[in-house]
Amino acid sequence: MNVISALIATLTAEDRKTFVVQLNQKNKRHDTKNVMLFKILAANPNAENIDVLLYGKKAKGAYHAVSKRLFDGLIDFVATKSFEGEQSEEMEILKLLLASRILFEQKAYKVALKVIKKAEVKAVQYELYGILNEIYYTRIQYAHLDKKVGLEDLIGQFKANKNLFQQEENLNLFYASIQNELLKQNKNATQTIAATLSKFNISIENGLSYRSLFKIVEINNKAANITHNFYSLLPFIEKVNKEIELKQKISEKHLFYHIQILYFIANSYFRNKDFDQTKNYLLRMEAEMQKQNNSYYQRFIPQYTLLRVLNLNYSGNARKGLEIIENFEFEKYKQQITYIMDLKLTAVVLLFQQNKCKEALQVFRESRHSDTWYADKGGEIWVVKKNLTEIMLYMEMEDLDLVESRIRSFRKKHTKYLKANNEIRVLEFVSLASHYFYNKEIIDDVVFMAKVKKTLSSLNREKEDLFVLSFYAWLKAKIMKADLYTTTLEVILKK
Repeated sequence: MNVISALIATLTAEDRKTFVVQLNQKNKRHDTKNVMLFKILAANPNAENIDVLLYGKKAKGAYHAVSKRLFDGLIDFVATKSFEGEQSEEMEILKLLLASRILFEQKAYKVALKVIKKAEVKAVQYELYGILNEIYYTRIQYAHLDKKVGLEDLIGQFKANKNLFQQEENLNLFYASIQNELLKQNKNATQTIAATLSKFNISIENGLSYRSLFKIVEINNKAANITHNFYSLLPFIEKVNKEIELKQKISEKHLFYHIQILYFIANSYFRNKDFDQTKNYLLRMEAEMQKQNNSYYQRFIPQYTLLRVLNLNYSGNARKGLEIIENFEFEKYKQQITYIMDLKLTAVVLLFQQNKCKEALQVFRESRHSDTWYADKGGEIWVVKKNLTEIMLYMEMEDLDLVESRIRSFRKKHTKYLKANNEIRVLEFVSLASHYFYNKEIIDDVVFMAKVKKTLSSLNREKEDLFVLSFYAWLKAKIMKADLYTTTLEVILKK
């Protein structure tokens, strides 16, 4: 997906219609190609040879020129839309601040004080500490004109806000530091987050803004995904969530962040196998997605659907999960390629768990891109999961030749990456699965099962990641000759 396709993907269906109308109004000639280019990329974000589609022949120069005009138009549209929507309060407060300063200079002191106090109330309401810093600076400058508030009180408010403003800046340093640690694949996420919060003197309970709390939840979610340690990080998520719940009055102002936070929290509960809490947060997420005329509905429906399907499946309602995937409009949301990939792979897993291997294989065959392409879109770990699932499918279908070739290919492609990222258990799983597949007639099932349990299963099942347990459950079902889905639920739910 090129940069223009990425910009188009951020627009709702209504936004796209409005943008095309604006393009047509601005175009001075009827033969300009920017509208046509927009429609091509909106329909197919990964379209190739677009110059030929536009001009009927190779025309790279003309194509690049129209691409630049379309890019500039999209940037202007997105920026203007942002100012009209989410940033409207900030703009209004800045206008009030500027107006008050002009009024002070014109010696209209009574009106100036009224205007700047109105700006202060709004800035406090929306936790705009940077703007508040300027407001208090101005109020202190003209404090001698305000008989209702003492200078010391204003200085106290200024200092308190400055501390909050400094904490916001420290939060950016914290966010960057944790991102850097995650790039190093640091597995001590809980200690790293706690230590970095302490290093920058950040307190969750000390007035962080809504956006800052969103950043903390986001980075926590990334850390948990990399380390597979959702259990240890859950208390921290719950602590942050308590602070977020106190800010419900301004959640609609930050609707995008609010929806994403609800998703992160739901996902954290899901990975900790608390399916009731996951359902509760998904219901809240769906309700928020429908606000403001469904302005963020299309943006979030693929990831919402993914988590809902997974939650249904692992809480014992696989049939409903499969039904939702079967009715999902993949073509409509194809620009959100990462979640579409996850949904397709989830469909394979659900069918596989229901012993519908042929149907699962058919979904696999719809994946026409190379592993390199998928790694670029979803990361190498996604390709690892895809290839691992494929090996298990062919083992279920007793296809000796394909099992052998896929295992050989898997080890060649992924061993270095898995070792470098401390994912040794994946390699151990492949070794155990292949050993059993080729020797199941002579293996002592009880003895081998004990070995599998010792190698793959954590001593504390409650702390183990749900997806890791799923792979263990498949091997257990094979060895014990039991139903896969039933075994999976038994392992997950500890029945």
